[in-house]
Formats: sequence, C-alpha cells, structure tokens
Amino acid sequence: MIVVGDEVRTAIAAQEPVVALESTIFSTLGLPSPANAEALHLCLSAVRNAGATPALTALVDGVIWAGVPEELYERVLGSSVKLAARDLAIATSQKFSSGATTVSASVAIAEQVGIEVFATGGIGGVHRESEITADVSADLNALAQHPVMAVSAGAKAFLDLPRTLEYLETQSVPVIGWQTNEFPAFYTRTSGLQISHRVEDAREAAQLHLDRRGLGQGGTLLVVPIPSEAELDSFEIDRAIEKSLAEVQERGLVGPQVTPHVLAAVEKATGGESVAANLALAEHNAYIAGQVAVEIAAR
Repeated sequence: MIVVGDEVRTAIAAQEPVVALESTIFSTLGLPSPANAEALHLCLSAVRNAGATPALTALVDGVIWAGVPEELYERVLGSSVKLAARDLAIATSQKFSSGATTVSASVAIAEQVGIEVFATGGIGGVHRESEITADVSADLNALAQHPVMAVSAGAKAFLDLPRTLEYLETQSVPVIGWQTNEFPAFYTRTSGLQISHRVEDAREAAQLHLDRRGLGQGGTLLVVPIPSEAELDSFEIDRAIEKSLAEVQERGLVGPQVTPHVLAAVEKATGGESVAANLALAEHNAYIAGQVAVEIAAR
C-alpha cells in the first residue's frame, strides 16, 4: 500500500509539478549525521525553489510513503534498512519499522502515484568485475521499466561507468546530458565518456520526456554535472576509490554493503570534502528536477 502525503496528493490532483526523492541518501546508509539531515533540507528546499512539490519516498511502520510528512522525517534519517523495488512488498507484508528507498524503489513508487520526475545524487550501475560477480544494480532495469525522468549526477563514481552506459543502451534508456556531451562521474564533471544527446534547458528536457511518454516508452536518465565550484580532484578521488574497493574485496563485502563502505572511505580520504560535494550535487539535481517538473506540468 502506498500512502500519498496530503500536499503531494493535492498537487497531483491539480496536475501541478511534483518531484519524487529517494531516501537512502538521507538515511544512515547515505550520508553521515548531521549531513544527511542537511541534505534532506537542501533537496526539499531546492525542489520548492524551482516551483515544484517534493515527494520524499520511504517506508515507515510497514507503510510506503510518497510524500513523507515532516513528523516522520526523523524515522527516515535514522533508517538503516535499504529497500530496492523488489523489497517493497516484503517490507509492507512483514511491516518493517522503517526503510530507505533506493532509485529502483523510488521510480516504481513514482509511477504508481503519477509522479513523472525523480531526483537523486547518483544512480547505481554495473559494478567493477561484474563479469565475475554479476553485480548490476536494479536501478538500471527500473529506469527502463518505469516512464519517469531520473535526474542524477551520473552513476556513483566507484562503478564501472563504461559498462553502466552500455547496459543502459541495451535496456533502451536514453542518457541525456544537461548542457554537456560527457557522462559526469558524480564527484567530477567529466569521465571521458561521451554521450550522444544533450539538452540545454528544462523545456527541452520536458519535451523529450513527453515525447517518450507519448510513444509508450520507459524512463530517461538526465545527467547533470556537479557544480564546478564543488567538483573534487579526480586523481584524489580515484586513489581513494581504488583503495576502498581493495578493502571491499578483502572483507568480502557484496551487494548493498559496498556503497556505504566506499562512501565512508572516500569521505575519510578527502577529509570530508566528498560529503560537501555530495550535498552540492544532490541539491543541484533536485533544483534541475524541479525545473523540469514545472515545464512538464505546463504542457
């Protein structure tokens, strides 16, 4: 069962712009406290500043929310359970106390309630050495399946980015650059990987989404580079990632255990600069998503 918050329900009924937000980034699995609470405030405010209504997705007391009410924010911030799309029915039937939604869960919820735009920090993707582990994030198939425009700063930087792009192509998910022809790498604006299509503003992005919807096609990934003033040094980030991934192998970490470990290791290696970068890109993505939602609603 999905409960739509009062403000979000009113906005959807009036065909006003709404942006869905995942909650993993705002939980203990995403950013350390108090940065997770700051991220939540920044992203909610960014969506509103763009003229749209934010719809935070999460699970609380066995109930899936699209538009978590403010009195439940602390439950989301303290959540230590990550929910992908496949976990939603399990979490409701077994009445989990709380659960933070991933990209795959959030776009599934968004489609169910009629939200067409979603914002996150970075999507999951194909993991390095996936030819051995077969570790591919459910986010990618969810983007293909659900007709939602997802706005992100690319995929998480520790993933196999070339294979992630190839997988998206295989699943017929168009990757669209926001004022760029290069796939961003989360903490950095560039990755050296070219993408075929770009848009210059929210109006173009909205029209692209509407045209795909009219053709009965799935979702679209709109990739937005991190603001230049928040970008980190690529050499420093790569070195921290390589070290953390070696630790992942040594400890035998798999699946949902990988991301929190790598993010914590990068935070330590950068003296906390990665957290500031994450906050900046998440806020920026939320604002761009809000702009796109406004344009979609206006048509």
